[in-house]
Amino acid sequence: MTHSAPRKARFTGKHMTAILVCGFGVVVAVNFTMAALASSSFGGVVVENSYVASQEFNNWLDKAEASNALGYTVDAARNADGKIALTTSGVPVGAQVTATARHPLGHQPDRALVFVYGSDGKWTSTSALPEDRWTLRIAIDANGSEWRGERGLTRTGP
Repeated sequence: MTHSAPRKARFTGKHMTAILVCGFGVVVAVNFTMAALASSSFGGVVVENSYVASQEFNNWLDKAEASNALGYTVDAARNADGKIALTTSGVPVGAQVTATARHPLGHQPDRALVFVYGSDGKWTSTSALPEDRWTLRIAIDANGSEWRGERGLTRTGP
């Protein structure tokens, strides 16, 4: 009776090829999955033309600094009826207050809002917004000065 030595498995070029194909296959699959998830969750464009936006960047910084120097404070909240209430400080009574409500992921169209000053000391929108997450881009024009800011919404009331 002869006993033969156990046969050793040899690492060949086919093994290396299989390892490389599987490794790169995983990388490609993850990249395609992440690209599909990213493109399905981003619904808008930050700027139309990035070159033109880069040329305006310093001007935007100057406007933001001038806006902050006005000292206005603005808090936004959703009333039970869906209208938006702005609580402000330092804003003159004769100011014109408008806003654009933007859905964070762009799944709903932007909505323009106009505000009127009420006896309760708050600015209330003339139209309601549907219940959802919204970001308000608020514009206050008063006495030749412009204030711009963004606020997220919270729900008030029952």
